[in-house]
This record gives sequence, structure tokens and C-alpha cells, in this order.
Amino acid sequence: MTFPLTNDGMSDRALEIAQRVEDFVRTTIAPYEHDPRRTAHGPTDELALEMKAKAREAGVLTPHILADGSHLTHRETACVLIRSGLSPLGPVACNVAAPDEGNMYLLGHVGSPELKEQFLAPMVRGEKRSAFFMTEPAEDGGAGSDPSMMMTTCRPDGNHWVINGRKTYITGAEGAGVGIIMAKSDEGACMFLVDLPDPAIRIERVMDTLDSSMPGGHAVVTIDNLRVPATAMLGESGEGFRYAQVRLSPARLTHCMRWLGACIRANEIATDYANRRHAFGKPLVDHEGVGFMLADNLIDLKQAELMVYWCADILDTGVLGTVESSMAKVAVSEALMRVADRCVQVMGGQGVTSDTIVEQVFREIRAFRIYDGPTEVHKWSLAKKIKRDWKTAQTT
Repeated sequence: MTFPLTNDGMSDRALEIAQRVEDFVRTTIAPYEHDPRRTAHGPTDELALEMKAKAREAGVLTPHILADGSHLTHRETACVLIRSGLSPLGPVACNVAAPDEGNMYLLGHVGSPELKEQFLAPMVRGEKRSAFFMTEPAEDGGAGSDPSMMMTTCRPDGNHWVINGRKTYITGAEGAGVGIIMAKSDEGACMFLVDLPDPAIRIERVMDTLDSSMPGGHAVVTIDNLRVPATAMLGESGEGFRYAQVRLSPARLTHCMRWLGACIRANEIATDYANRRHAFGKPLVDHEGVGFMLADNLIDLKQAELMVYWCADILDTGVLGTVESSMAKVAVSEALMRVADRCVQVMGGQGVTSDTIVEQVFREIRAFRIYDGPTEVHKWSLAKKIKRDWKTAQTT
């Protein structure tokens, strides 16, 4: 790897897993980047299952979850997931892509033994994909960045719950085998596990979006009188937001990990191009306008990496890390946007073609600035904390 990743304080087990993941992604998965089964709505399930089979054979399927069901630490997970992101297909192949990785984390931490056996186990084995049903259409006045606006309802009916509503931007809904649905009861938000497909959950359409790395794309979904056993609820009625918080910060951070890997690879490609391509009598890299962009990339990549590990260390203390993950999400997504943009610019016309993954990484990172909360929402949340802390300081 041309970019010098930090290995200080990393366990031997994480470094060993990470090296196997990197070797697998570079040698086995990168050649799939020109496979015609990569569509505008993400790699087909046929392609995803084929790559997962190879990951299983190589011993790198779901590498962050150990044989006994325990997870690597967040710091160790960063070491592994950064390498998985060296190809946009790497996280899918290694079964660490969103939303599956975040959903596995949530179920692993708060699911009952029965729910883990029914829903989590096939996900860990790479047999089923999952979808997280939370965001709702703006035209319905539903929940987006403000989950308190949730319109989807759930009501008890005997030993079942009945769910009704519409959801949007539901990543991977088409083709998913497991769904986690958030809905609102009289007590507050609730979270349910469901087997998919279900005739009561109808995909209205899969949207055409800027990004194309996640199987199943992003769907608009109608939920019409879905009956769910009471035993399929996570926790108790009204506890949904509390469980969502368990998933939130780690999922934000693993997005940062995977896309950091993608930008490291894009920078490798741009660097190679700049050293091989000549113009005006010398290699592009010898022109300050190009060389300085690549220098700025190294700075942004290193800052992003350090931010990821800083936040991972916070999460490893056992705290929710809501503030820290917001800071990391903003800093890393904005830095990686600059990196991806420079890679396109360095490569000129070649940078906007699909001959390399650089143009896809640029598109994916632009979408990443929206995933798990836009930059502006996180800054607004941080500003509110600054005000609260200031008020507290005035009374002490």
C-alpha cells in the first residue's frame, strides 16, 4: 500500500486479518470492477454471492466477527474495514458493507438469543442481506434527519403488532432477506425484525441515485398492515430510539473506514497516472499544480485516518460517542470529498471515465456526505452542544 497506514497500538490478530483482507480485495475482487453485473443499482445478488463465496474460501468473510461471535474492537475493525474498502466491491465481498455491518452490530449487541439465531446468524454467514427501514418520504412529512418526525405506525393486536407506513432511501430493500423496521407506537419508537420478502412490504420503486456500490440500490417502500409477532420486537415498546443509538455511532464510523480505503485506492491510481503521463516535457507529477494536489491528498488522507482511530478509541471505552462520531463523520467525509475530487482533476479526461474506479469513488463519496446525516445536521448538533456547554460553564 503506497499510503502509510498507522499500525501503532494495533493487535497482531487485527494486522493479520487486515493483511489477508487487503490481499484478497486487491487480487481477487479488484478484477470484478469491470464485471457487467455491476449495475446502476449496485452489484447484482448473483455477483455478490459469487464474491462472498470466494471470501468464504479465503477465510475473510465477515472478518470483524470472530468464530465465537465476539467482535473485534472498534480500533481493530478500522484496521480491517479500511482495507476492505480498497475496492468499492470489497465491503460487499467481505460482508462488511452497509447496511449489513451496522445491522449485524446492532443485533449482536441487543438481540435476544432467539432473534440472533433467526436473523443474525444467516447474515454473518453471508447467506442473507438486510435493510434498515427508518427514513420516510418528505412528501409525507415523515422522518429524515429528524427521526422524531416518524409517521410509520405500529399498534398491538393480540400477540402481534400491525405496522403501516411508507419508507424511502431504504438501502438494499430489493433482494434483502432480513428487515429492521422502525415505527411509532403510543409509547414511542419501536424496532422490529422481519423476514423478507413479505407481501405486506411492497417496493414502489428503486431510485436512480448518484451512488452504485450497494446491492439492491435505494428503494421507496410501502408497508401495508404488516403483522409482526410481538417476539420480533427489539426490547420494549418505546425503546426504539435507544437501540438506534447503539447502532448509530459505530455505523457512522464504519462508513468512514470503508470510504477511506476507497480514497486511498483512488489516490494510488491518480498517483500512478501522474507519474506515467507526460505533458509539456515532463511527468504530470513534476508540475506543481498536480504535485501539490497529490501532496494535499496525503495530508487529508492521514487526517481522516487519525480521526477514524481517535473516534474508534472513544467507542472502545464503552461510551456512545455521539458527539465524537459526528465530528469524525464531518471531518472524514469532507476530507475524502476533497481527495476524490483531486484524483479526478489530476487524471483529467481519464478521471471522468469508468476505465478506473476513480469516477465511481468520486460519486460514492459525494453521497457519503449525506449518508448517516448530512454535514450540516452534524454541525448543527455540535453547535447546540457548544451552546449547552457554554451555559453550563456560566453557572459553575
